[in-house]
Amino acid sequence: MQDRAERKLIQNAMKAPYLALEEEQDLAKRWSKKQDQQALHQLTVSHMRLVIAMAARFRNFGLPMADLIQEGHIGLLEAAARFDPERGVRFSTYATWWIRASMQDYVLRNWSIVRGGTSSAQKALFFKFRRLKAKLQKSMGTSGEIHEEAAKLLGVSPADVAMMDARLSGPDLSLNAPMRDEGEASAERMEFIPSDDDPVDETVEHMIDGERRAVWLSKALDILDRRELQIIRERRLSDEGATLEALGTALGISKERVRQIESRAIEKLRSVLVREHPALLGGAA
Repeated sequence: MQDRAERKLIQNAMKAPYLALEEEQDLAKRWSKKQDQQALHQLTVSHMRLVIAMAARFRNFGLPMADLIQEGHIGLLEAAARFDPERGVRFSTYATWWIRASMQDYVLRNWSIVRGGTSSAQKALFFKFRRLKAKLQKSMGTSGEIHEEAAKLLGVSPADVAMMDARLSGPDLSLNAPMRDEGEASAERMEFIPSDDDPVDETVEHMIDGERRAVWLSKALDILDRRELQIIRERRLSDEGATLEALGTALGISKERVRQIESRAIEKLRSVLVREHPALLGGAA
């Protein structure tokens, strides 16, 4: 069903009449100045053969032709929205860049689960390296030589070329795929990836210690007077952390005075915490 719809789309596109320059200009003006939907339809339909021809160039990436055509059509609509008929340039010339760019972005998003080709140089490397590699292999023997020469020609580093060569040489591997292709269940690749997290016992220990220190601090805050407590809460215990200047304005004192009160309050807290909980001695407070 999908193949039939694709063939019909291509057939209809090939039957669409070519536009003369004057007719093309008239349609573009009607769309840009009056938002005439019928003019836009005629302009884009007559250029769908350009989209199809461009999509055929990207078939080697293994993506559905229909999807490539759809992405190219999006690029065609973008070109129509930006086209200035007053410049005297043929619409097909202008639209070619937008169609190609739209298809390239689609290929980069869907060819691999690994995101790549974010810069113009990287995009050129992705789309040109395979053809360039085949050409260089005729005159160069080692991969290192090929990577060095390709890097010079494409304006990227040899390391980038080597990485792209590896990406283009093999398919993505699923982390959920079994390590061995056997009839019985086997471990998945994901199970062999080392975790960056702390061990569970250390995580629990840190959580308990954090909760214990929070209780100690809450009790120690009782020794502070009202102004000291306000400064410590707004400077040290809030997510945003008030500035010395803002607190000075709110309390009617200078920011230097706020700093002095803050330092005194911190010293009072440190003293009571170390006295009540000697294990904190040495910087744990």
